[in-house]
Amino acid sequence: MKMAAPVASKAGAAGSTSKPPFPELDFRSGARVEELNKLIQEFTKHDQREYDDQRALEIHTAKDFIFSMLGMVQKLDQKLPVANEYLLLSGGVREGVVDIDLDELNVYARGTDYDMDFTLLVPALKLHDRNQPVTLDMRHSALCHSWLSLRLFDEGTISKWKDCCTIVDHINGATNYFFSPTKVADWFYDSISIVLSEIQKKPQRGMPKVEKVEKNGTIISIILGVGSSRMLYDIVPVVSFKGWPAVAQSWLMENHFWDGKITEEEVISGFYLVPACSYKGKKDNEWRLSFARSEVQLKKCISSSLMQAYQACKAIIIKLLSRPKAISPYHLRSMMLWACDRLPASYLAQEDYAAHFLLGLIDDLQHCLVNKMCPNYFIPQCNMLEHLSEETVMLHARKLSSVRSDPAEHLRTAIEHVKAANRLTLELQRRGSTTSIPSPQSDGGDINQPDDRLAKKLQQLVTENPGKSISVFINPDDVTRPHFRIDDKFF
Repeated sequence: MKMAAPVASKAGAAGSTSKPPFPELDFRSGARVEELNKLIQEFTKHDQREYDDQRALEIHTAKDFIFSMLGMVQKLDQKLPVANEYLLLSGGVREGVVDIDLDELNVYARGTDYDMDFTLLVPALKLHDRNQPVTLDMRHSALCHSWLSLRLFDEGTISKWKDCCTIVDHINGATNYFFSPTKVADWFYDSISIVLSEIQKKPQRGMPKVEKVEKNGTIISIILGVGSSRMLYDIVPVVSFKGWPAVAQSWLMENHFWDGKITEEEVISGFYLVPACSYKGKKDNEWRLSFARSEVQLKKCISSSLMQAYQACKAIIIKLLSRPKAISPYHLRSMMLWACDRLPASYLAQEDYAAHFLLGLIDDLQHCLVNKMCPNYFIPQCNMLEHLSEETVMLHARKLSSVRSDPAEHLRTAIEHVKAANRLTLELQRRGSTTSIPSPQSDGGDINQPDDRLAKKLQQLVTENPGKSISVFINPDDVTRPHFRIDDKFF
């Protein structure tokens, strides 16, 4: 005799209490997504520092000192443009704010060596009077790289800079001067050293203490002590162009996540050559294309939850993949931009999806390593991992596999590192000066109202406009009055 299975009555079903939904888990690691989200939020809380008026004034004092120093460098031999336009980026070169190899850089750690870090792109040459697209001489270089002939410039420019060039004589008797990134960096470091030596002979009250000046490859790193703060400035000599390079022209034809959010004119307003060469390139001649100005604009279109995941992932991989230095945070930034193109904007805008984004970035990075393929976002035909050996990529892929197996533990480690750095900073502040810091232009008296307003303005620049394009226009004859531009607004 067949027996029917018991069926709950509708009344019983309606009155029964259903079990709470099972917590969302990460299939690979078994980690609770909710816990990962909380850990990312905790990391963000400790990683993002709030600056009071005192710290803002210290930031202003350090910036003012750097710009005054650069004005004096310009006066040494008139090599730098008189009216120059710098790009100030929050975060040092080691944080991946520009595409420069980290192999030749000394290791600096926040908390131990500095409290805040910035990258300053300083044009040695400007080519701002040409219609786009800009065609570069890439016959001798790998993709994303170029030599730069001074034939593009006038005789006066050639005369000023020919001692920083490599010389190539042609069969027809003509001489071609190629702008040398290594020689420019050597000149820049020597000039900065001369200026700092002169400044320190006549110290002024409130002037920052130069704690360290080092040439790291083609970058000049300066650590300044201002009151209770230590500021790291990575100063990068660059060549600045208006317009867009021909080699990246096809990228503009594709659909992108920023379409309709910002204008194409904002994205393609200019690019740089930075002093970095390809794996097999000639260091004395080869420059690397940099789209730092464009990346500043694109960051406006990235959701806060994705940026939080990116910062947390970056903190993990900087420690984990530091040896050998095959992977840099810039590779991770490129993968994030590709993800923005690949995934729906509505998905990336979810505020509680930071854990999913973190796991996805780790997966993307591991995929790039296993396949030894990481396309440059602006020039996709350029594979930034092409030069790596199979042994190196597999070593890093295995390290990432350990992260993917236990992301919560690696997040906790990243949180402890950033908390330890913050404790070191606070300890230094307690030991250091507790009085207000007069700016170098003051006579050491009370901080006047204009300085206070400028400090608050700088606080807006650095802390309330993360990732925005901050340009500074300097007149070497009056470095006390810099003019700021954030994106297209002047201050």
